[in-house]
Amino acid sequence: MKIRDSHPFRWLALAAIALAALLLAPGIRSRAEQSAKAADAKDQPFAIEYYYKAKWGHAEEFLALFKKNHYPVLKKEIELGRMLKVSMAVPRYHTTEDGRWDYRVTIVFKNAAIANDNFDSSTIIKQLYPDQDAYKKEEQRRFEILDAHWDLPIKDLDLDAH
Repeated sequence: MKIRDSHPFRWLALAAIALAALLLAPGIRSRAEQSAKAADAKDQPFAIEYYYKAKWGHAEEFLALFKKNHYPVLKKEIELGRMLKVSMAVPRYHTTEDGRWDYRVTIVFKNAAIANDNFDSSTIIKQLYPDQDAYKKEEQRRFEILDAHWDLPIKDLDLDAH
């Protein structure tokens, strides 16, 4: 006995929909899990590493300008409670040129929301640096002497978690 169907591709379409649902379900579940984890982590510290690669011969100039013009602003943000910690590291040895960086600044923010809130530091900058023309020139110079700069949000991984 043969079953007649007025739409011969209907079964194929239904099979494709079922397959798509099966393939997308883990992604939907994963996004829901990520949202739940993000809600739990609202008040967890959030760290970002900022890498700076200076042009050859300019690393010390970059550091001097960073310490003069940017570090005091970061310290003020710690005082405001936006940041928990600011630290800087330098590589002990050298790497290949394409992987080279001169300074890594790690900023630990109070939480991810604060790290991404587009905080306007202009009021702090105006208080700390009344000569705005000099400040702007030095900050421009700090970035002119860079070959590269990149930001990398990081998270701690619990190696003992199951």
